Order: sequence, then structure tokens, then C-alpha cells
Amino acid sequence: MIDLTKTHDVIGAYKSIDWTDIRKNYKDPGTAYAFKVLDGDIMASYKIQLACFRHLRDLQRQGQDDFPFVYSISALNKFLKFTSIVPNIDNLDEPLHLMDWQVFIFSQIMAWLDDKGLPRFSNIVLSIARAQGKTMIAGILECYSFLIETIGLSNQDFLVSSLNFEQTMKLFGYIKSMMARIIEREPFKSLAEETGVQLYSREIKSLAANNVINTISFESGKFDSKHFKLAVADEVGELRVDDGISKITSGQVNTEGSRFIEISTAYTVPDVPFHREQQKLIEVMERDFDRAGDDQLCLIWSQDSLEETFKPETWYKSNPLLYLKSHHDNLMKSLISERDKKMMMGKLADFQVKNMNMWLNADSNSFLNLDDIESAVIPKFDIRNRQVYVGVDYSLFSDNTAIAFVYPYADDNNTPKWHIEQHSFIPWQQAGSLEAKEKKDGMNYRELAEQGYCTITSHPQGLINDDQVYQWLVNYIEDNQLDVIFFGYDAMGITKVIKALELNTSYPLQPIRQRTSELKDPTKFLQTLFIEGNATRLDDPIMRKALLNAVIVEDKVGIQVSKTTASYKIDVVDAIINALYQAMFHFEDYGLPNDRAYMVDHMSQEAVREWLMSDESGSISDEDYW
Repeated sequence: MIDLTKTHDVIGAYKSIDWTDIRKNYKDPGTAYAFKVLDGDIMASYKIQLACFRHLRDLQRQGQDDFPFVYSISALNKFLKFTSIVPNIDNLDEPLHLMDWQVFIFSQIMAWLDDKGLPRFSNIVLSIARAQGKTMIAGILECYSFLIETIGLSNQDFLVSSLNFEQTMKLFGYIKSMMARIIEREPFKSLAEETGVQLYSREIKSLAANNVINTISFESGKFDSKHFKLAVADEVGELRVDDGISKITSGQVNTEGSRFIEISTAYTVPDVPFHREQQKLIEVMERDFDRAGDDQLCLIWSQDSLEETFKPETWYKSNPLLYLKSHHDNLMKSLISERDKKMMMGKLADFQVKNMNMWLNADSNSFLNLDDIESAVIPKFDIRNRQVYVGVDYSLFSDNTAIAFVYPYADDNNTPKWHIEQHSFIPWQQAGSLEAKEKKDGMNYRELAEQGYCTITSHPQGLINDDQVYQWLVNYIEDNQLDVIFFGYDAMGITKVIKALELNTSYPLQPIRQRTSELKDPTKFLQTLFIEGNATRLDDPIMRKALLNAVIVEDKVGIQVSKTTASYKIDVVDAIINALYQAMFHFEDYGLPNDRAYMVDHMSQEAVREWLMSDESGSISDEDYW
């Protein structure tokens, strides 16, 4: 069983397998590219190595009961025959010459078929650095599908889309120019005349069959009632919510052989649907033993590390056009010039995002970087019967109320670790409705509530419901038999919940003044935990967004976390810092668990009696006395 989620050693796994039969039986350019990447003849990132390894492993899987897909070289050759007569839009007098990495893209999209002969991959994620020809790839796919895949079909919808009208029409203009040149020549000239292909200002239509390439921007969002056979969405990395994407894909459910292709470079805000989808599909490829996600394709040309910013010899990973000899020198010169210019302007992150295709927080004051946040994720953690430090950030109006739980533990190597979880309560009164709140925050709170990461307020006017928060918290601690060592909260936030906890529980409540002198140490400690890899968390989108959105503010005393805009929620970070006010000392001799007076003070009477009767009470035994 090959599981790359732990080792990330694609090349090692590749070298452990005998590929003799695959090399002998598959001489097509798509498979050849995969072998060149994994043999080290072509420089490629970890993500492309994964995609190539997946392709070769899937070739081996053909014929197995749980793998109903075939790789059709004849289907690929048919498509490549079409591309051989597609003109080069940059020079209309020349035919288009595809590079091997472009052929690999087309081989995955066009040659992998299901047992009915329909496309295997219905959802396709394609990401390359800026100016690498992704528009050309989209254009070829739209033209081929519209002209060839609709032969004998009618009333087929196609989509060209981007963020707004201007960007959508720019992509459409490219496709329209390509289509115009294709149907000037035989055999497509006769085909276009027979089907009545017409090129309009905002659509391309086949009058005889009523097949239409539509232009609809995500800004307009008018995807309802459309059932796209092929939908191409450009620059989706900037979309903060997936409403439009959901409308597109839901309309494709009953369209046989439909495809949805998302194309984009990275962006400076990583907490977006496109990046989360990339992460999910990378893990799908890493789980070689699992058949989940077999209908989804992920191809990402990017750098592996920010350290490669100053290693131009590695930029082939994100800029595969560098392999084109006629373009190499000028492109490399331009890339180095762009890097140096951005560095002088203090905007190096712009180069890393767009020209290296790497997601990161471009804000120089970011509390944490993306890699540290993502590397802390673990699949599960058993919280039952553990000691816990609790922190609360309470709100009454637009901000969420967040409760953080910090569980100190030792890993298999006896290294101290801090596992962090959260639960948020979601008000919507100020936004006007829950739907508006979700759109404003860019979070699907209803779905997250089903996953257990939050609770939608039950208050009829959308305010935080104190009784609901209190009851959930007490039940959660009781149901999981948690030993609450410390409970920190905003000293200014004396709420009904805190009063109820004082009266009805033995939780050691402590108010914390929200000022730099009090918060600088736990704030720095939290940052250090993630940087050094000593924090763990679940794949919780609410916590992830809060950690990504937190920025550092500094004064004479020290640092605190803040946020850049009102919609960037960091309530969870504030709650975690309140919990770490004492949790940071857990493994020290002076930590609360080692302070017996403190521990006894917060125990219930029954717990005190049990402690006194145990060998840990600190009483002097007969043996010690004598």
C-alpha cells in the first residue's frame, strides 16, 4: 500500500515499482512526459510529480473491478489531430505547436474515459504561473468540444466565465478569434456552414443544433437553468465564496459527459475555495491506495518552496514555457527583472504569488504563514478525559463568539505539544440574515455547523444567545469528561455566561485584560508553536481563516494580533491566546498542574476527597517517617 500523505516521497515510491510493461505498451506523448518527470529528465514540482505518478499507477489499475476507467490513446490522437490544424493566435500564419507539458494536460483531460466512453474527469483544476498560455489551453478545449463533441447533439450549453464582465470578455475574445480561424479552413468550414455556426459579440451559436457558448461572469452569477457540457472558469482563485461554482456544477449533474475546468494562478488570499480544493485533491493523489476522487483532476505547476525565489534555475517548475528554447532567454530575463523590481518595491510576495504560483499571505505583518498553518493539521485527536485550558472571545453583535480549547500532550517522542480546537457561535443580526452573514464572511456556516465547528445562534433576532452558549459549553465539557485547568476570558466581557459559570461550575475562571502587556507572551507563544511545529489542529476552516487573517500590531510593550478589515474574523485567535495565557506554562515546574493549592482550589468536593485518598496527596507515608 502506497500512502504518500506521510512520506511525500513520490520519487522513492516510483523507483520501488517495475514499470516495464507500462513503458512497453504506452508510447504516447502524455505517458512519455510522466516518465520524463519521474525519471528526472524534466524539472517539476512535487504536485506535478504526484500527477505523473497517479497517471502511471492508473495505467496499471486498468481492468481492476474498482477502477472503471481506460486510457484511450486513439482518443488522444484524435484530439491531437485537431490541434495540429489549430492556428497560433499570436501568429495566425503558423500552426500551433504544443509543448510536452501541454500535451500532458490534454492527455489527462481527453484520453481518460469511463466504461461508457465518456470523460473520466468531470472536475478539473489547472493552475500555472502567469503568462504561461492557460488561455490558449482553455480556447482549444472550448473549440474542440463545441465543434467535435457536439456532432449529433443539440441544445448543448457551453460556458466561458471569469470574475467580471471585462475579464470574461477578454477570455471569450481569445476563443472567438481561435474559432474564427478554425472555421475558415476545411474540414471545419463545411461543418460550420452545415451547423450554422455564428460568431456574435457575446456568444457563439450553432443555429441548426442550438448549441451555444455563453459568456457569464461570476459577478452576475446568472448560471441558473444552464446545463453546461463544458464550462471553463478563469481566475477562480480570486473568488471568496463558491456560490457561482456550485450553481455551475449542480446544473451539470444530468449532462452526460460534462466537464468543469477551473483555471487560475495563486492569489494573495489563500483562504478561498480554489485553494482549499487544490489541497483536497493533492491529498487524493497522495492516497494512492484509495479510490476516492477518481473523477477529479488536479494539475499544478508551481514552485515547491519560497527559497526558490532566488534560484532561477528552478523556475521551470512554475514556468514550463522556459523549456521552449525560442522563449527561454527573454522569459528568464523578464522573470529575473520582475523579481528584482518587486523586491526593491518591497512587494516580493507579488512575484512569488503570480510568477512562482505559490499561495501565501502577502501581508508582511501576517501573524503566521500559510505553510505553518497547514502543516499543523492532523486527521483526528481524542479529547476525552483530558486536561484542557479554555479561552473565550465573547461578542454580542456582528463578531462571532469563539471558545478555544487547548489540550497539552506529549507525542510519541515525548515532545510537548499543544492541540488546539475551537467552537464558534454565529450571530447574523447586523448582516440582516444568515445568508448575508455567510457571504460577507466567505464561510458556509450552515455546512460547518453540520461538521461540528460552529453553532448558528438560536436567537430570533440573530444575536448571540447567552443561554445557548452556556448550555453548549457545559454539556461539551461534561460529555467529554474534560478537566478544566484554566478558563480565561476578556476582563471587559463580563457576560451572563460568565456569571452563570461562576454560580454553577467549579471552572477556574480568570479575567484577562486585553492589553499588550498581558497578551504579548501568549501571542508570541502561539506564533512560535506553529512555526516550530508544536501545535496541532483539525482541518477546521473557521480556525484556518482566523489564523490566516490575523496580523501583528506592535507597540513599545510588545505585540498583539489584529485584523485588517471587519469581515476578517480572528475571534478564534483571540480565544486561543486567552487559553494560552496559562496553557503555555503547562509543562513547566511552575505550571498550574504542579500548583497543588491551585488545583485543589478548582476541584469539586468529591474530586478533593478522591485526591486526598490517593497516593498523590503528598502525605508522608510510614516508610518516609521511619
